[in-house]
Order: sequence, then C-alpha cells, then structure tokens
Amino acid sequence: MADFWNSTVGKKTVVAVTGTILVGYLILHMVGNLNSLFGPGGAEPRVDWYSGWLREIAEPLFPYAGVLWLARVILLGSIVIHITGVLQLNSRNRAARPSRYPARRIGRSWESGTMLVSGLLVLAFIIFHILQFTTLSITVTPLEHGAVYFNLYNAFQEWYFVVIYLAALVLVGIHLRHGIWSLVQTLGLDSPARNRGIRYGATALTLVIVIGFALVPVLFWTGVLGAPETEAAIASLAGGTA
Repeated sequence: MADFWNSTVGKKTVVAVTGTILVGYLILHMVGNLNSLFGPGGAEPRVDWYSGWLREIAEPLFPYAGVLWLARVILLGSIVIHITGVLQLNSRNRAARPSRYPARRIGRSWESGTMLVSGLLVLAFIIFHILQFTTLSITVTPLEHGAVYFNLYNAFQEWYFVVIYLAALVLVGIHLRHGIWSLVQTLGLDSPARNRGIRYGATALTLVIVIGFALVPVLFWTGVLGAPETEAAIASLAGGTA
C-alpha cells in the first residue's frame, strides 16, 4: 500500500478516487440544500425535516447522527488525502522541471494552471462554511442549532454572505470542471471517440451543481423564499423570546 501511494501513478489514482467521492458528496449536498426551495412551510420547513432525517438514518442500528458522522469522517479523510496527494504531485512536477517554462505549455488549459490555487481557496471556503452553518461560530446573524431554514434565511439577508457564496461557487465550478475531466483520464475512462462527450458531460454536471447551490442564497436574498413561520423563529427575528 505504501509503495502504491509513493508512486506517481498511485497518487494520481488516489487523488482521482477521493475526487470522485467529493463530487458525489457535492451532488448529494446540493440535492439536500434544494429542500430549502419548498419554503418555510408550516410547523417545520422541509429542509429542517431533511436535516433531522439525516441524523436518524439507520436508527437503532446506528446511534443518533451516527451515519452522518461516519459520512463526515469519510468526507474529511477524502479531503485530507486529496489535498495531500495534489500537493505532493505538484511538488514532484516542479522538482522534475529543469527550469520554469518561459511560456504556457501547449495544450494546457487555464483551468489546469489554476487547480492548486482554486483548490486551496475552495478549502478556505469549506472551513468558513462549516464555521457558519455547522458549528454556528460565525454569529453575525441569528443562528439556532437544528433550525436550518432559519439560519439560511438570516445569513442570506446579508448581501456580503451572498457575494461570498457566489464567488466561492465560481471557484468550485472552475476546479470541478477540470477535476472531473482529470479523474476520468486518470481512471482510464477516456478515449478519442468519447472525449468530447465527456467534456460536455463534465461541463453540464458542473453547471447543474453550481446553479443548484447558487439558487439557495439568490432566492433568499431576492425574497422569493420567505421568512420562517415557526413561533420560535418569528420571536427570534423580532428580538423576543418564544
């Protein structure tokens, strides 16, 4: 296993596999977020119900939130391994060059040239996102544990949070489109006969993910998605107590 990881081919394969896991997570996370589009609902917004359901999966076989925490551990491990592999491959590539190229290599897209930077910026955004909506450490707006719709509504009433998330999604799109194409190549799934279709597919999937995520802050900011309707949420928004 160590020999496989230490080889360039092994690192590229591991980076591709962990990248596939991360793409799969993005799709599932986007679908979950789209529950916000059902609006505030009545006693419980649809996205709040979904959040609770994630914590109750496989009970009592697993403890409360057990499957969710297992998924988080796998996701965190994939991120760490993915970043480590990318940084080590980048270091090897630099060490193998006799000197810096005087000009951009022929056939190298601008996306491939920005993968490291875009990836690190996306990592910084992930940390910010966790601090805001998972640990609730960024308390610029009212936040309540378990009140997903309430938290999203409050956060995206502030224009600067909308800008931050949309800018991050642009970076995600840049990184994701080239990343999907790269992992397809690394896993040996490309061929001259279907490369154009794969590129179109990578672009289409990237657009679906980016637009799907972007809908949430945009619709909250523009007022299409209304304020929470629960008594506790209304009292909190009014500065009182339920």
